[in-house]
Amino acid sequence: MGQNPFEAILKNYISLAQCVQTFVSRLLPVTEKRITVTSSSLDELRRVTSGNYVVPLTKEEVGRCTWTLLHTIAAQYPEHPTREQKRDAKELVSYVIISRLYPCKECADHFKEILRANPVLAGSREELSQWLCHVHNVVNRSLGKPIFPCRRVGARWGKLGCEDRGCDVDGGDVSPRRLPRLPSLSLSLSLSGGAA
Repeated sequence: MGQNPFEAILKNYISLAQCVQTFVSRLLPVTEKRITVTSSSLDELRRVTSGNYVVPLTKEEVGRCTWTLLHTIAAQYPEHPTREQKRDAKELVSYVIISRLYPCKECADHFKEILRANPVLAGSREELSQWLCHVHNVVNRSLGKPIFPCRRVGARWGKLGCEDRGCDVDGGDVSPRRLPRLPSLSLSLSLSGGAA
């Protein structure tokens, strides 16, 4: 990957932070990256924070999260997996995506058809990563989305930069180390108008 061993973690953190920002921005009115709560919207804020206000995830958001999980797992998959690891990878894709528990039935049914034509290939990290990129592009094509160049899978998802293979499925011990300071999301509230 890059010089910084935490680059992949940071990229995923930033992606997650952006998802959270998008989700939060749909819940509350945002003006210039600052949420202003007036007396007229204070009741709405109380309703939002009390748990009585629900904005469900869209199937697009669920899909993005699912692809992130699968690509990250593929990037950590062993180069020389055991028979059990190969079985686990195939079952993960099959059960996670096409199980009766997947929150989007339409998506699960579509992916089931894609799997029939493109069975999971899990002989190595490269094979699983390339297979996953290929089927992700099949989905993207059907949705009219851009196609990702599979030759760039390693650059996009890469191997997590852990010393002594501490992140590998089949690797050594994970030793504690100082993590770099990650950017934080801040949400500031300024109250104007009447008292609560």
